[in-house]
Amino acid sequence: MRKQTAEKDALSPILITRRDDWAILLENLSDQPAIAVDTESNSLYAYQEQVCLIQISIPGADYIVDPLADLDLSPLAPIFANPAVQKIFHAAEYDVMCLKRDFGFRFANLFDTMWAARILGWPHVGLGDVLQETFDVHTNKRYQRHNWGKRPLEPQALTYAGLDTHYLLPLRRLQADALTHKGCMEEAQEIFAQVAATEPASHTFSPESFWRIKGAHDLTRHEQAILRELAIWRDREARRQNRPHFKVLGDRTLVTLAQASPHTPERLLGLDGLKPYHVRRYGKHILRAIKQGAHAQPPRLPSPPLRHSEAEVNHFQAMRAWRKQVAAERGVAPDVIISNATLWTLAEQHPRTIEDMNHVAGLGPWKRKKYGKAILKILDT
Repeated sequence: MRKQTAEKDALSPILITRRDDWAILLENLSDQPAIAVDTESNSLYAYQEQVCLIQISIPGADYIVDPLADLDLSPLAPIFANPAVQKIFHAAEYDVMCLKRDFGFRFANLFDTMWAARILGWPHVGLGDVLQETFDVHTNKRYQRHNWGKRPLEPQALTYAGLDTHYLLPLRRLQADALTHKGCMEEAQEIFAQVAATEPASHTFSPESFWRIKGAHDLTRHEQAILRELAIWRDREARRQNRPHFKVLGDRTLVTLAQASPHTPERLLGLDGLKPYHVRRYGKHILRAIKQGAHAQPPRLPSPPLRHSEAEVNHFQAMRAWRKQVAAERGVAPDVIISNATLWTLAEQHPRTIEDMNHVAGLGPWKRKKYGKAILKILDT
């Protein structure tokens, strides 16, 4: 097949920013049994990321809805929640989290082409690779880190965004046939339902989130108190500027500051990650945060991670070995069979019957029926 650029093959997406165009699109969606959906957010450019584009494709047309325009997006809610309308995403989890967070949507009858590719044992599951290998289409990576919150929207950026849904309908047909042929459709639908149930993303900042900074646990208690104050200052500054945390100061720089604990602007200069403009712009605020941290009580230590018993570790390792063998026989990645988190839950709860597995997260009816007896046999040893 002749290689082609995606831009040449794709339809020109229709940008929806006006209410009358939005009403027409909703009418066009009203009788569709399946729609392809994707989103673009601005996490690299804003303090609180938000969905900046919603791409929707139906046979013969690609649409890009602008959530930043004066549109009431609530009519999408019954479509997304309607089990009679299939919503096709690629790597849906992040999109679902963001759409739930920003608009309160819920989802039923979701089809995830990335998960379908994984269940089918495809060697590459990224959308660019899938489009190239399935449709011989090459996508332009230029806009992967684009600021989707910027207006006006560039025509080439819109073309790139439209490609994320343009091929999902025919891709879904190919994958659904393959899943049915291999007897994997029930397994896939179980995973799709779990993805649809993903919890909304969170906007909230907690001062105790500084513990997630790499290196925080290696600091002295005094340094941890300083790091906490620096993290609080950085969040306040990022919020004021409407920028992500890392665009104020990176995590590594905060750790360096907590360890060095400089007391003067001159001592700030030359520290790893601190440029002269950082010192000019933030110097006095950084020094104030360091001083506050130096006089603060050490932060409360987080709860220690759960320590597993020797029996639990042994059962986990035995189930991992079993899972590896099953995955190799099927030609899929091990976590397609069962995730590590679910294996740990099984090791901790030690179910005695398949019915005991009913409330194990990540272990739906299909997996219990398919793998339950093998798991129980391992747990009984």
